[in-house]
Amino acid sequence: MKKLLIIDDEVPTLSMLKLFLSTLGYTVLTAENAEDGIEIFKKEKPSIVLTDIKMPGKDGFLALSRIKSIAPAAEVIVITGHGDKDLAQKAFDLNASDFLNKPLDTEALEKALRKAEDRLKET
Repeated sequence: MKKLLIIDDEVPTLSMLKLFLSTLGYTVLTAENAEDGIEIFKKEKPSIVLTDIKMPGKDGFLALSRIKSIAPAAEVIVITGHGDKDLAQKAFDLNASDFLNKPLDTEALEKALRKAEDRLKET
């Protein structure tokens, strides 16, 4: 089974994404903040991570940069309800795989996941 980590401080978002992604065949891990997400990533080594940007404490950019420093081949998809061009550019500068705005469109999420999986097969 494919392992995926979601980092988001909004519990309803975590629950909805976990349910949806489980139906797509993923083993879904969750964290409600960047620090916990980084620890779960170190322990579980999921190949794909979805992270929110705006969270209390450490933000998703910290999670993104730490995860990429631990495992450069990890696919990190940034999700945010505060999307703008500057945030997207910063995410891509930190080697994010994709950038999606909330509320998430399930088709866009599935497409981003397929692209991430294709890149993982190439490594």
